[in-house]
Amino acid sequence: MPPSVEQRTTNGVAPHAQQDRSNLIPFSSRLKEGRALAQDVWSIFNAANLPADCINLGQGYMNFPPPDWVKHGAEEALSSVAANHYSHPRGRIRLREAIRSHYSPQFGRDLDVESEILVTSGANEGQYSVFVAFLEQGDEVIMFEPFFDQYLPSVTFNGGVPVYVPLHPPKHNGKHSSSEWTIDFDELRRAVTPRTKMIIVNTPQNPVGKVFTRHELEQIAAIAEEHNLLVMSDEVYDSLVFDDNEHVRIATLPGMWDRTVTVGSAGKMFAATGWRVGWLIGPASVIQPTLAATTRIVFCSNSPLQEAAAVGLEQAQKRGFLAKQRDEYAERRDILTAGFDRLGVKYTNPQGSYFVLLDISSVKWPEDYPFPQSVEGRGRDFKACWFIAMEIGVSSIPVSEFYCEEHTSIGENYARFAFCKDVDTLKHAVERLQKLKKFLA
Repeated sequence: MPPSVEQRTTNGVAPHAQQDRSNLIPFSSRLKEGRALAQDVWSIFNAANLPADCINLGQGYMNFPPPDWVKHGAEEALSSVAANHYSHPRGRIRLREAIRSHYSPQFGRDLDVESEILVTSGANEGQYSVFVAFLEQGDEVIMFEPFFDQYLPSVTFNGGVPVYVPLHPPKHNGKHSSSEWTIDFDELRRAVTPRTKMIIVNTPQNPVGKVFTRHELEQIAAIAEEHNLLVMSDEVYDSLVFDDNEHVRIATLPGMWDRTVTVGSAGKMFAATGWRVGWLIGPASVIQPTLAATTRIVFCSNSPLQEAAAVGLEQAQKRGFLAKQRDEYAERRDILTAGFDRLGVKYTNPQGSYFVLLDISSVKWPEDYPFPQSVEGRGRDFKACWFIAMEIGVSSIPVSEFYCEEHTSIGENYARFAFCKDVDTLKHAVERLQKLKKFLA
């Protein structure tokens, strides 16, 4: 016997057979403003979309583990009781004390573990919490392009308006240093308005590898002082500065401690990007409001891995770990760049971080090459990176993803290659990349 009309209703409301029920509830406009809904570069160039034997030099995670003595710290924490439960929202005291011991000499001050250090669930969550704590609707945030892609949605989700100031690449042929990517300070000054609240500095810079000079930071500091701006200094690659370049912390410049929050990362320092342990260092006037924000976002960060990060910081100096690691990364960089030299292509030699930008403007492919829909309508670099991944077997990341639409033409000349991989993998990738020569104009 067929069901009655009453039986076919839901909660007393008759169904509408033709109604599209796939998007009944409208989502927030902030998702669109922050490019969060667009198919991002990470999903397009995901290993699942590429040949199974493609060597991944795109995403910036390591293919080797953290040091054994740091992993042992995690194992000890997991076998305890307290470290498997909630930590204080400020972070576990052992880690905060380790951060104080490691960083106080670098900042030239005795950091207060109760008011000037905050442990966060990765550097990214720490940055997000700063935006939550300080941005009002319509506040403007200056960021240098190319920028770490998480900055954009983190700013717009919290009512901020991104203002873009590009780093200008050198125009000469051949390889060049990341130091040659320059700031036009007149352009930076013009970007400041009465609504400007914050400026983001990333040094060493992802993806360029630029280490900002003292003089550059002094000029940024002067602008911040003149216009009363908060400076977020993203220094997650601070332990990876090469060739005796000086890593200057903008917070140590005259008058800048009181308006700067410095961002650090255990993941970058100890090859443990999945641990999601980071920290913020700054004055109480910045850390305390940010603590209020992060407490409501995550409450606390991963307890056992905070203990492991503390072990890492406690032992890094006595083991000579950071200097040894820096030299190992310099060797990896040199393997990759030597391969580019053999190819005869233009690239940016990084002063820091673990990325090299390759100029792919001369890469050519057949007019009828079958590109997927996901790279159509994007910068030319999306097609170049896809072509290199499919035909050469080495993946990279198109740099126009790290620019606003207005400045895409700058970024689409470059592909980002990560050298945070073991030596054998890099040597294999370099040999494959030599096959790119026949596709160069």
